[in-house]
Amino acid sequence: MHKNYKLALLLFISCGLFITACQDEPSPEATQTAATFKHTTISKWNDVFLHIERHAAGYRPGPAPRALGLIGLATYEACINGMPEYQSLATQYQGLSIPAADPKTDYYWPAVASGVHEFLLRRFFATQDDTYLAEIDKVASELEFAFKSETTSERVEASKAYGANVGDAIWQWSKTDPFGHDAFLDPFNNYAWQDHYAKDGDWAPTLPGPGRPMFPYWGKARTFAIEETDKLCEKPIPYSASPTSELYAQALEVYARSGVNQTYEDKWIGEFWSDDILNLTFSPGPRWIAVANQVYTSKDSDLETAIVCNAKTGMALNDAAVACWHSKYYYNVERPETYIKRVIDPNYEPALKDPQTGATGITPSFPAFPSGHSTMGAAGAEILTSIFGNNYAMFDKCHNGRSEFLSTPRFFGSFYDMAEENAISRVPLGVHFRMDCEVGVDLGLVCGRKVNALPWKK
Repeated sequence: MHKNYKLALLLFISCGLFITACQDEPSPEATQTAATFKHTTISKWNDVFLHIERHAAGYRPGPAPRALGLIGLATYEACINGMPEYQSLATQYQGLSIPAADPKTDYYWPAVASGVHEFLLRRFFATQDDTYLAEIDKVASELEFAFKSETTSERVEASKAYGANVGDAIWQWSKTDPFGHDAFLDPFNNYAWQDHYAKDGDWAPTLPGPGRPMFPYWGKARTFAIEETDKLCEKPIPYSASPTSELYAQALEVYARSGVNQTYEDKWIGEFWSDDILNLTFSPGPRWIAVANQVYTSKDSDLETAIVCNAKTGMALNDAAVACWHSKYYYNVERPETYIKRVIDPNYEPALKDPQTGATGITPSFPAFPSGHSTMGAAGAEILTSIFGNNYAMFDKCHNGRSEFLSTPRFFGSFYDMAEENAISRVPLGVHFRMDCEVGVDLGLVCGRKVNALPWKK
C-alpha cells in the first residue's frame, strides 16, 4: 500500500507540473502575427476610401494621398507588435507620439487595423455626405461580426480600441501640419495668379474651370521621407514660340495626338488613366491603392504585406504630391492648351471631358510642369515593385465595366510599365507636354525610393 501511495503521489505531482507548464504556454491565438491573417481587412477599407474619395470635393490631387499616408502609417504603427521583422517609425517624426500597446493584451491584428481605419476615415471625411459615411458604419459592423466569430468579443473590443487610440495620435499630429490639415476646405487659399504672371509661358486660367489655381501652397505640406531639396525637379524646356523650338515640337505632339484625328488607342489610353473628374472616378494618387488591392487579391496576400504596402504607397504618394506641387508653383509653366491657342490654333480644345455634365475641353486648374499623374504614378510603381517584384504582370481592371469612358482593362508587364503609360497618357488627353510627364516620372521615383529607404525593418 505504501509503495502504491508513493506512486500515486508521484503521478499526481507530475500531472500538476504538466498542467502548470501548459498554462504557462501561450495560447495559439497569442502567437498570431499579422502575417497569420489575410489581407481582407485592408482591402475592404481601401474600397471604402476609394468610394468616398471619388465624391469628396477638394481632396484631389493632394489631400487624398495625404490621408492615405497618415492612415497607412497609423495602421503600421498600431500593428507593429504583430510584425516581428518591422520596427516603429515614430521617432522619425517630430511631435509624433504613438500610445504604447498593452503587453498583457493579446491583440487581434485585423481588428486593430480596422479600428484605425474606422477612426480616421470618420475624421478625414467628416464633412462628406452621410450616404457615404454610412459605408464606414456598414463595413465596420461587418468586419466586427466576422472578427467575433473567430475570437472573443473582449479581444476584438480591446484591439479596436487600441487601433482607435493610435488613430487619434496620428490625427492629433495631422493637426500640427498647417498647410496639409484641412486644406481641402479652401483649395485656392487667396492666391492671386496675376501676381505671378509676367510673360508668355507663365500659367494663366483655362476654361471651363474655377479661374484660379488649386493648392498653391501644397508644396509646403508635411512629408514623410523627402527633404526640402528633393522637392524641386529639373528645369523645364525654355519657353519659345519659334516653330523650330523643342517646346513648339512638344506642343505639336499634343495638338496631333489629342485633336480631331485622335486614334482609338490614344483615346483609350487618355481616358483609361484620366481620373480627373470629381464624382466620376477616384483621383490619380489613390488609383495606385486600387492597383494594390488587385494585387492583394491576385496573390492572396497576408495582412502584414497589405499593411506595409498600404503604408509605403500612401506615404510615397503624399510626398510625390507635395514635391510635384512645390515644383509646379516654382516654375509656373502654362498648360499646352494656352500655348496651342496662342501659337498654333486658337480654336484648339483638349480631349478631357466630363461625361456627367457634357463639359468638354477641360484642363486641370494648376500649372503644368511637372505632371501630378506622372509623379504620383512613378512613386506608387516604385513601392509596388519593391514589394511584388519588377516583373509583376497584370491587367489593370480599375475601371472595368464603366460605360462613361473607355475603361476596358489594359495589360502591363510591370508596375513601371503602368507608370510610364499613366504618365504619357496626359499627352493624348491634351493637358500636358511630354516634358511634364517625363520629369514627373523622375521626381516620383525619387519620392518612392526615399520612402523605401526609411528604416522599416529591424
